Amino acid sequence: MTRKDAIAVALQELTAVSFGPLDLLPREGLAEKLIDLDLNGLPAGPDSLTAGLAELAGQLAAMDTRDLEVVVFGGGTGLANVVGGDCRHPGWPRDPFQGMKALFPRMRSIVCVTDDGGSTGELMKDFPLIALGDLRHVLLSSVQDAKLRSQYGLDGAQSLAVAQVLHRLFNFRFSLPPAGVANLLADAGVDLAGLPPAMAEGLGTLLDSLFVDRRFAVSLRRPHCLGNLLLAAAIYREVADGLVVKPGALIRGLTRLADLVGAQPEAVLPCASTPANLKALYANGVLVTGEYRSSSARRGFPIDQVFIEFADEPCVPDEVLAAIARARIIVFAPGSLFTSIIPILQVPGLAEAVRQNRTALKILVTNLWIQKGETDLVHDDPRRRYHVSDLVKSYHRNIPGGVPGLFDAMLVLSLKDIPGSVLQGYALEDKVPIFLDKERVRQMGCNPVEARIFSSAALRERGVIQHDPAALARAIRTIWAVKDYLPEAKPAKLPVGKGRQRAVVRADRCTADQRLRRFKERLDGLAMDGAVRVAVLDILWRYGDIRENHLDFLAGVELVAVATWPRSQEWDNIFSFYDPASRCIKIREDVFQRPYRFELSFLVGLGESLLGDYAAIKEVLPVAEEGERLGSMYRLTVRPAGERRCFLMDHDLECYLNLARMRRATGNPRVFSRLINNDEGFTPPGLFFGLLYAWYLDNRFSTHIEYKMAIFKMQASAIIPYHAKTFHRRRAIIDFFRKVVFGHGDPAYDEKIDQSD
Repeated sequence: MTRKDAIAVALQELTAVSFGPLDLLPREGLAEKLIDLDLNGLPAGPDSLTAGLAELAGQLAAMDTRDLEVVVFGGGTGLANVVGGDCRHPGWPRDPFQGMKALFPRMRSIVCVTDDGGSTGELMKDFPLIALGDLRHVLLSSVQDAKLRSQYGLDGAQSLAVAQVLHRLFNFRFSLPPAGVANLLADAGVDLAGLPPAMAEGLGTLLDSLFVDRRFAVSLRRPHCLGNLLLAAAIYREVADGLVVKPGALIRGLTRLADLVGAQPEAVLPCASTPANLKALYANGVLVTGEYRSSSARRGFPIDQVFIEFADEPCVPDEVLAAIARARIIVFAPGSLFTSIIPILQVPGLAEAVRQNRTALKILVTNLWIQKGETDLVHDDPRRRYHVSDLVKSYHRNIPGGVPGLFDAMLVLSLKDIPGSVLQGYALEDKVPIFLDKERVRQMGCNPVEARIFSSAALRERGVIQHDPAALARAIRTIWAVKDYLPEAKPAKLPVGKGRQRAVVRADRCTADQRLRRFKERLDGLAMDGAVRVAVLDILWRYGDIRENHLDFLAGVELVAVATWPRSQEWDNIFSFYDPASRCIKIREDVFQRPYRFELSFLVGLGESLLGDYAAIKEVLPVAEEGERLGSMYRLTVRPAGERRCFLMDHDLECYLNLARMRRATGNPRVFSRLINNDEGFTPPGLFFGLLYAWYLDNRFSTHIEYKMAIFKMQASAIIPYHAKTFHRRRAIIDFFRKVVFGHGDPAYDEKIDQSD
């Protein structure tokens, strides 16, 4: 081919390529390009190409979404931020009317109700309520400028002033009991005269009720967020007497407070009206109760599944189901993977209600960063980084029926838009982004949409990366505008979801406040100093897996002076033990001054107490051969079942001793023994039980047990059969404590879902 011919071929190929105005826009798909156009404006180019883009940009910006019914699922800061900005942030009053509520005023937020930390947890000590903290947080973020103007006749400046007062009022926290309404408002720096008269009167009535209604007398002595108390007061104004709150009273109190402060009456709804708590099942088999405990734990293993345990048969408000059925857009807000979206969709009927709405656009907004204790470890390989596809698999593994029918699109932050220096700075703080693996996500049946939806202002002013509420709202509006032009989702390549369809309900139908009162009554009947009683009650409250009958073999807690400490520390340095004769946990006096050590000492002693007086005789006998000492034999003779006071039934006690590597004698079923080589150490079964008990509740408490359980971080070796045998025995120990000791025997906890791709 001559050079002239080659030039002709090249020109022919170039002229055959069609180039349109949309090609000027960055990104890949249509939705990504148009979001970029809406957020960043026209690209550089000749007017002949950009004129059409300018017209399109104008049409997108002018699209009226005010009448669209929208539902947003989530919890806490992630949901509040996308709805209307994080109202807890000091800068929120400067721009309180942004976010999705500005474009979608007929939006309803359906909020997770399993939070149990902070002021929410303090409220749950006194009232049989669902978690109110996230509801309060999202409610304040839902206040609308247009609603304030129309309802109270305000102008723009007055609406801003009202938002500032509400911000101070709802976010004020106190640790000392307030003397009265006037003192409370003075401490908060709030003057109700800065509010419209009707709003001031309504909030004043709620504040008065905190001091007049005797049901709040105890709560006012606890540290609290005032907004939570206002919401509780609004709810209990719908309850004539007693503490039990029926679903209708809960919704009326919530909607009336929302309407009072300038949000739409049903702007914020709970996913369920039944009190519930969260349970996290880790890959090593440990099941932990409590959202706060699961989110703050560092187990070193990924969370396998989460469960909601209800205090009674769960009730979903009719308003929630109606909102889902009517919704034109359904959004899953960013936030904690295992403590926001998944618990909501585990509420019986909610995931199916979303699937039944086949006309709504369904968008999942992914998180920006991995979350310690949740997404920092990958289920199939804890060493590799976390991807969006891992997020999808976690949802599929935990939601009844899996992810099909739940998400049409996934809105993902584009890491390419974040300066490398910023990512490096976050990496130094051990914060790592969630990486988008587009093709893998598409194979799972989801359409990933990458966009620049982080806040430039937050990055510029505070050096942080977070979702921009306004940009996110505009991105959702754009996806809605072009939803008919989005590519068809590929058939999902995912295992069939076996998700649980029935609710997990507490066997005792006990709410958190009832559990605390029962423990208090039990402790009042035990011998211990007042300060010790307060500390023990706090421990029992914080560890939701401790059962009431774990106190059955305890008569008291005794602090023993250092000079008279009777215990040999040959086996441990815990400085506590359970004395079967007195049925008391004895703790060395100086340990009480160190809360962490006291907590460890008490929990180990409480665990030991469950074995009661099981041991009739404990012996350490020498083992010798031909006059040479080889080691020792620890021999244990257990009491006959009829004479024994022990938490474990006969079969369970034998099972535990076998797992603790105690060999049952052939000729005497009450005798168990174990050989100790030379002068090696040994953990007796009573102490071992106590250490396991404490470790199960919090793995920080026993590095000895943590070391043993590290075997689960390695693959069982077929080369060395003993390794596999040890692996299975230690897993059996965890299962024993989960099911027998802590009573988590619901079959749901043993369900396994195929993890294969």
